[in-house]
Amino acid sequence: MRILLNIAIVIGILVVLLLIIAFFSKKDYAIEREIVINKPRQEVFNYIKFLRNQQNYSKWVMMDPNMEKDFKGTDGEVGFVYSWKSNNKDVGQGEQEISHISEGESVNYNLHFIKPFEARAYANMNTESVNENQTKVKWGFKSRMNYPMNIMLLFMNMEKMLGNDLETGLKNLKAVLEKK
Repeated sequence: MRILLNIAIVIGILVVLLLIIAFFSKKDYAIEREIVINKPRQEVFNYIKFLRNQQNYSKWVMMDPNMEKDFKGTDGEVGFVYSWKSNNKDVGQGEQEISHISEGESVNYNLHFIKPFEARAYANMNTESVNENQTKVKWGFKSRMNYPMNIMLLFMNMEKMLGNDLETGLKNLKAVLEKK
């Protein structure tokens, strides 16, 4: 009985310690990757502003070709919503909405993840001319983990996890656009 009490006390102390650490730990994270595509800026922008085109380059969309997809609104315009639902736990369920477009320059998205966990995030894709026939594309992602879940940021390398997925998507985008 005494051993169980000691174990319970140690577990209680560890939980309290983790909660204290989480209180003082960062809650926000941001990841960005970039690539140069051998196509003019306007051509690249005209492709990335359409959410449906992510089916051709986004690693997350390509992870489950059988996922349910729904589209609402006019693609390539603010307010367009792409929803997905997948049995693959790495894809889950959620929606992405175009929240802002700076014509020829950037597209911003609001993301709402529903499953496997509830979360909100913001993403953006920016284009910048390197020269007449080359465009730098930056794909960024930022989010927040509220207390006490933010303790996971100490154990998860979001920069590597999400960064690798963004890099894969950008390499796919480059391959798609440079084939055209």
